[in-house]
Amino acid sequence: MAGNSFGTLYKVTTFGESHGEALGGIIDGCPPGIQLDFEAIEVDMARRKPGQSAIVTQRKEPDSVQFLSGIFEGKTTGTPIGFIIPNTNQKSDDYSHIKDNYRPSHADYVYDQKYGLRDYRGGGRSSARETASRVVAGAIAKQMLPEIKINAYVSSVGPIHLETPYEELDFSKIESNPVRCPDEKSAAIMEEYIRDIRKQGDTVGGVVTCVIQNVPVGLGEPVFDKLHAELGKAMLSINAVKGFEYGSGFSGSEMKGSEHNDLYNPDGSTKTNLSGGIQGGISNGMDIYFRVAFKPVATIMQTQDSLDNKGNITPMTGKGRHDPCVVPRAVPIVEAMAAIVLADFYLINKTY
Repeated sequence: MAGNSFGTLYKVTTFGESHGEALGGIIDGCPPGIQLDFEAIEVDMARRKPGQSAIVTQRKEPDSVQFLSGIFEGKTTGTPIGFIIPNTNQKSDDYSHIKDNYRPSHADYVYDQKYGLRDYRGGGRSSARETASRVVAGAIAKQMLPEIKINAYVSSVGPIHLETPYEELDFSKIESNPVRCPDEKSAAIMEEYIRDIRKQGDTVGGVVTCVIQNVPVGLGEPVFDKLHAELGKAMLSINAVKGFEYGSGFSGSEMKGSEHNDLYNPDGSTKTNLSGGIQGGISNGMDIYFRVAFKPVATIMQTQDSLDNKGNITPMTGKGRHDPCVVPRAVPIVEAMAAIVLADFYLINKTY
């Protein structure tokens, strides 16, 4: 299986399965001398971990990180940073009913067809639990770039949308509720909707908005390695992501050029920011903002038709511990992948 690494100079490789002994990763290219804040890393891990509230999966995992290399006396050494995250609460029997069946909208069928076998316990490498390793790498990337501020939040759940522009939101309120929506009124409605969906044995999708501030001018490369292209790849590599748009996004296609152009101020900033902080694939110093759409979790507690490995259509009911809505736990993952992309381009810029 290829495709387990991301990045050019700040390169992150992840390994492990949802129901194996541990997940883990190797971060190659992290500069030496960075004094790490291990508590900040644990905070980001706690934001992603299962079992943190009543509206997420009830799998109980401490998600404690054990660093194996690349750190001495609390500082990065410049050598590869190896780490593991032990799995302590697997319930593989929850998946025995799908040993010979392919769940609708899961990776079961394509994994089996491509590799000739699959780890049916939680989906193996296709499990969203793999993203725990990304959060570790992203938390360290954030500490490489302390002046850059990355804030992601839930801006919609199903049909419930937060319409308030991000400039008018108080990001300090993101962690004040289990939905991770910075608007208290919208958060309460979203939470109640998720609870109702869960009672129905169903799931629902949503959108995570991310805002990156204090980005210097010049991150990103022209042509194939544009900053927004790498951000898009990073976000689309996250489990359950179905869409990515930055700046004006699809709404920009309905505008005239005279409406969409960001006119300059004398200092090089722009009066508007429909470009989303990126022009020609390169950061222009304005806020970078984008939206990431997540589909409903595929495992539902209702009976649906599935396909078995002999070609028979058979009924199947979901079992186990699953998120009724993944977006609250996706917030730190979106931030982590954004940080990895920025750290990579920061190092690339230093090669000029």
